[in-house]
Amino acid sequence: MNLPDDAVAALQIFQDASGWEQRARMLMQWGERLPPLNDADKCEANLVHGCESQVWLVGRLHDGHWQFAANSDARLIRGLVALLLARVNGLSTEELRQVDLSDWFNQLGLSRQLSPSRSNGLNAVLQRMRELAQ
Repeated sequence: MNLPDDAVAALQIFQDASGWEQRARMLMQWGERLPPLNDADKCEANLVHGCESQVWLVGRLHDGHWQFAANSDARLIRGLVALLLARVNGLSTEELRQVDLSDWFNQLGLSRQLSPSRSNGLNAVLQRMRELAQ
């Protein structure tokens, strides 16, 4: 399956990291790069349920390819969500259905650091993306 350019870049950066501390720092930096959502988008309708932290998600279909924007009140989650966006932005609805979240974070070398609640939260975000794409 073809990876979006941002995902290829993320893989390269994270796979070259020399250990967890460096990955954790990079995770925070990815989160800081997320463009802020406007206040209108930070509404109940865009809140992803199933996350311990607040995560807002909006998605738009553009020429058959999905573009998602998201943000969170939690720094670590923001980073994880940013990496999820890198993986899914630009995909078609069909490709979005095939994204394997645990495989993606495995490839990044971050799966060990995903607590069950974080993993559930990210799965809830991906699930919400798929609902928007239906």
